[in-house]
Amino acid sequence: MFKKITIIGMGLIGSSLARAIKKKKLCKNLVAHDLSSSVLKKVKKLKICNEIELNIKKSVFNSDLVIICTPLSSYKQIILNIRNNLKKGCILTDVGSAKVAVSQIVKKLINKKEIIWIPAHPIAGTENSGPEHGFAELFKNRWCIVTPINKSNQKSLKKIINFWKKIGSRTQCMKAEHHDKVMAITSHIPHLIAFNIVGTAANLENDTKSEVIKYSASGFRDFTRIASSDPTMWRDIVMNNSKQILNMLNKFNYDLNKLKKTIINKDKNKLFKLFSKTGKVRKEIIKAGQDINLPNFGRKN
Repeated sequence: MFKKITIIGMGLIGSSLARAIKKKKLCKNLVAHDLSSSVLKKVKKLKICNEIELNIKKSVFNSDLVIICTPLSSYKQIILNIRNNLKKGCILTDVGSAKVAVSQIVKKLINKKEIIWIPAHPIAGTENSGPEHGFAELFKNRWCIVTPINKSNQKSLKKIINFWKKIGSRTQCMKAEHHDKVMAITSHIPHLIAFNIVGTAANLENDTKSEVIKYSASGFRDFTRIASSDPTMWRDIVMNNSKQILNMLNKFNYDLNKLKKTIINKDKNKLFKLFSKTGKVRKEIIKAGQDINLPNFGRKN
């Protein structure tokens, strides 16, 4: 499908992509770059790429496809480092969770006539990080949202869509603005709530905090799993999608205050209606294939 692919950033997503690319034989030469030499040593030991390259400029030389798999705050410096080493017609893409802000940065820094920028976002991941935690099936049956800035190059757009399909993803094209709005409520706000709830528990008095840990119910355990996600990545997501996140936080606060009033008024009918309504959403998610209908989410413990 490609002669040479370069992956910049070999964490969970980058290393999982490398495994999937290798498994599906989507290129002849797969090159890995990471700022960390220790990460590249792990990648070499795992044998998931043809080459490892600490020099970012050398890593992208003559690549047909370059995939940025690093925190959003690193994009500007990465583009500045590689833009003069990208060959004409190279497709530049990413896996970031916010699109509007970073796309504005990238568009200003690249030669639009020579480099084809097609952002993408695979909605997949775990709370773990590092190349040792990657796996080829991470993207299987998961959505990958492609947010083409310029739809004039249909050939390259089809190539990126086909690339994600071959990896096992379901694909959807949408505008960057709409992507950021959707992600704000489905991903970014839930993570902020998790960070905040676990943070509240961490700030409790020592005796109470020890009981929170000792008697953690499944709900709190799930929040701690989400809240253990990479702090750099989530700091960057919040900073780069702050407008949509703040809009959704205002709506969330409005609904939370309504719930608070319902509890104060001891309105059991309203509570029942709310809990019934939200239960239906869970059923729709399972029906759509976004989760499994098993006790404890299929976990054994």
